[in-house]
Amino acid sequence: MSSAPILRRARFAELTPFEVYRLCRLRVDVFVVEQECPYPELDGRDLEPGTEHLWFEQDEEVLATIRVLDDGATRAIGRVATAASARGRGLAAQLVEAALADYGNGPLTLGAQAHLENWYERFGFRRSGPGYVEDGIPHVPMRREAV
Repeated sequence: MSSAPILRRARFAELTPFEVYRLCRLRVDVFVVEQECPYPELDGRDLEPGTEHLWFEQDEEVLATIRVLDDGATRAIGRVATAASARGRGLAAQLVEAALADYGNGPLTLGAQAHLENWYERFGFRRSGPGYVEDGIPHVPMRREAV
């Protein structure tokens, strides 16, 4: 019998090697393999002391993940990914809501894949500039003001 998903959070220095592997594996599976975007997944931002990783884990498998970056005057949500086998369960939404609970007292930004703009709007994000193409995928910059 499978256990329920557990919300986890940690700074990079607090992660075990196994957690780092599982988080990176999910991101590569989604962004590089599934979305066919050969891009530098390991961009150095995971290592920054202000970066927090949030994820749902079940039976030692990462089901969904996001990271929250400290960009000085703002925080940025990024690397939002859900395993194909875990989609439709609202896990990514719960991770975004957890980030909003912790960091929503200040402005938050993100670069949304354009087809997800409406999805992010439900959390209070609004388009903040012109669209752009990143790794062959249309994106839009979005911002959520402090509440």
